[in-house]
Amino acid sequence: MHTNYTLRMAEIADTQHITAIYNDAVLNGTATFDIEPKTVAQMTDWFDAHNEKYCVVVCQVGNEIAGWASLTRYSDRTAYDRTAEFSIYLHPNFKGQKLSKPLMEYCLQQGIKHGIKAVLARITEGNDISIKLHEHFGFFMIGVLKQVGVKFNKVLDVNLMQLLVE
Repeated sequence: MHTNYTLRMAEIADTQHITAIYNDAVLNGTATFDIEPKTVAQMTDWFDAHNEKYCVVVCQVGNEIAGWASLTRYSDRTAYDRTAEFSIYLHPNFKGQKLSKPLMEYCLQQGIKHGIKAVLARITEGNDISIKLHEHFGFFMIGVLKQVGVKFNKVLDVNLMQLLVE
């Protein structure tokens, strides 16, 4: 377990590391349904759509970005302005080192401080660790999207979870 880590708002210079971590998930897992790696330019465009409310945060261990989390605008319709979708990804070298909870807590706190009241998370079937992590923060299951994705030649369900902030 790493006790020496820093949680902070991501900077544009972090985009290369964020992209590498995300692309590992694209190529090796089902946490994302992207099947083609993203370029740094594509992820920079994604990063530019975020701000203090819809934030991107990183966990840094030494000089390495160990993981990142984000709150992304749920919809471009104004009525959804208080709703965000949560994502979290860890570099494979840092999985199992108890960094997810502090990273998730920091990200959620940032969004809530700036007016987020409802947070959604889509978690692919079989990712029980992620479901437990989300439950730890008060997320609850609101449904299962049946057979909505295909990755690695397997048809997959997606669990839809939600956190409501008072």
